[in-house]
Formats: sequence, structure tokens, C-alpha cells
Amino acid sequence: WEGTGKKSKSGGKRHKERTLAEGPDELSEAPRATDDRRDRFHFFWKAGSPFSQWHRSRYELDGFQYVCAEQGMMHGKALLFEDGEMAELIMEAESPRKMKALGQSVRGFDEKTWKRHREDIVYRNNVAKFTQNEGLREALLATTGTLVEASPSDKIWGIGLNEDVARRTHPSQWKGLNLLGKILTRVRDEIRENSVNTQSEGRSSLEDGDEGDR
Repeated sequence: WEGTGKKSKSGGKRHKERTLAEGPDELSEAPRATDDRRDRFHFFWKAGSPFSQWHRSRYELDGFQYVCAEQGMMHGKALLFEDGEMAELIMEAESPRKMKALGQSVRGFDEKTWKRHREDIVYRNNVAKFTQNEGLREALLATTGTLVEASPSDKIWGIGLNEDVARRTHPSQWKGLNLLGKILTRVRDEIRENSVNTQSEGRSSLEDGDEGDR
């Protein structure tokens, strides 16, 4: 994509669609000590968590430099619907809150198209985020079980409940899809698997080298 891109044929109609609901831009405290579900779920929410889309973390994807995963998601959304003007504004925005608001105003938005692509866009951005930042990578690998965005206001990317309520509620009764949590769990498992495979290949190479010296 170059320049401002092509305009949508939708006649410039803007939409207001809920995306990743987050709290204030300010950093929040880390999640409290886990209970008996510590091996099954890792709850998080708000910008203080490294797993939040609003957490400040620079990374590169497809030639673009992003300052947080929310920016990457909203920029990807604007590019998907060929709203070049909004894509540029999202790249110029300084706060995740502004990026989100701009992303909600992308022209030419189509719900069915977005549902087909939204998880892949968020997945690719988080792969880049966690593989290009060593500290974030280690934080992700330190988690166990399924990551859960305990956002009481987001039933798409989160579970529609806060952590306290979620701990007292059976997962089958959680109100949201937890798409972000599931994506992060997938990213973590893939990074872990790739790390194991790389180590195994390294050991095999060393063994082959030793054999050749004999």
C-alpha cells in the first residue's frame, strides 16, 4: 500500500463498531495473585499489562512501524477497507484511545468482511509484537493456560466480565468470545514450539559436527 490508497465505493459512510475495549491510557496494576485456576487461565486487562493491545511496544510489520498493537490493528483495518486517509491518521495518532476512535470511523466498513479478517490481523500484529521485543516475549512465555482478557465491556475480544466475577463464574458462562486471549495463547504456544524446535536443530548440528571431527 502506498500513499492514501483508493477510496471505498460505499459513498464515504462511516461506521461505529466496538473494538478492543480498554481502560484509561494510564498504566494499571498487574493482575493479582492467581487462585486455583492459575494453571488454566491467565487474566489481564488495561494498558499496564504487556498483553493489552494498548500497551506501548514498538514493532515493525509489512514495512510499517507501530507503537502498540492497537495501532497495528486499526491501521490494518483501514487498509483492509482501502480507507487510505484514515490509515494515515491512525499512523499519526499519539494515543491508543485516538487510534481506536479512528478505527471505528473507517469508511466502507463491512461487518462480514471484518469478521473474516479481524483475527488474522490481530494475530499477525501480536506475532510481530512479541517476537521483536524480548521482554514481552519472556512475559508471554511465562504464562500458563489460556490467556483471558477480563474486560467487562468487551464481549468480542474479551469475556465481558472483570477478573473477580470471572473467577467465580464457570467459563461456559462467560459472556464474551475472548478472541484476543485465544490469539495470544496461540502466539505463545507457537513461539514456545518454535523455540524448542530451534534448540533441537542446534543440538543436532552440534552432534553432526562432533561426528565429523572424529
